Amino acid sequence: MSTKRTQLADGLEVSSLGLGCMGMAEFYGERNDPESVATIHRAIDHGLDFIDTADMYGDGVSEEIVGSALRGGWREKVTLATKCGMIRTESGVALDGSPEHIHRAIDASLKRLDTDHVDLYYLHRLDPEVPIEESVGALSEIVAQGKARFIGLSEMGPGTIRRAHAVHPISVLQTEYSLATRFVEERILPLCRELGIGFVAWGPLSRGLLSGQILRDEDLAETDLRRFLPRFAPDNLERNGAIVSRLNTIASDKGCTTAQLCLAWLVAQGVVPIPGSQDRDMLDENAGALDVDLSADDLALIEEAAPRGAFVGDRFPPSLTHLVEED
Repeated sequence: MSTKRTQLADGLEVSSLGLGCMGMAEFYGERNDPESVATIHRAIDHGLDFIDTADMYGDGVSEEIVGSALRGGWREKVTLATKCGMIRTESGVALDGSPEHIHRAIDASLKRLDTDHVDLYYLHRLDPEVPIEESVGALSEIVAQGKARFIGLSEMGPGTIRRAHAVHPISVLQTEYSLATRFVEERILPLCRELGIGFVAWGPLSRGLLSGQILRDEDLAETDLRRFLPRFAPDNLERNGAIVSRLNTIASDKGCTTAQLCLAWLVAQGVVPIPGSQDRDMLDENAGALDVDLSADDLALIEEAAPRGAFVGDRFPPSLTHLVEED
């Protein structure tokens, strides 16, 4: 397997496919910490050295799992990213982008991750009560203290990105992007390219929709997060499934899986997808995307099968739309 590399920022080069660790803590089924650790090690063995987590995932559990996996010499083999600014509460999720919270959060994350620094530290979401300049000022101080090498933002709009970048260079933007979620192509991706900001795509398989394995809502466990997302509502799932079926055909002709095709499409856009993998089999399949080379004709076929705006259903329910900034 060849490991392609992508330069996100000057001095920040990573494998062109990373590993998202959110699902290792919660959301998509039962936890299996030993398998999660083995999956992280398998990713590194494949050459996938970009590991992404956040303090919000499992209220610190994901970071603890990653920290456990990276002991014993594994830490030096990876580019490690985590995030702050989202807080678990009894009623759900709150946002805190205050400098005081950011400084407390990095220290807590470093302890859970069992390391003295992270390579990339993101502000997970924009706190509307705190000017972005103040939040980024705190992130800049963390870089100066040697606790992070680079800083990034997640799910923020063009105006916020410009203001943040004026305070301290933003190295990476992480936002949902896949064949099913393409709003970033209009304004956000062009801005990142203008400013020299690398782009990391979370949800690159649209929470598994693009894997071709979720055909009915009955395929999801009762507690699965996706049961509450509009894109997976029965009517929407049927319509979206028809698009995925067209992608299945293209993938079959290419001799790859649909998931690999969709991940290879993102790599061809010059971004770094970070699919979540909860076990080694899933990781092995996703890693195979780097062996899928797409020609101009392939890309045209994919565009015809899944044009921008073809998928239906919002990516979040109305109660959570305040947690993202698209414009």
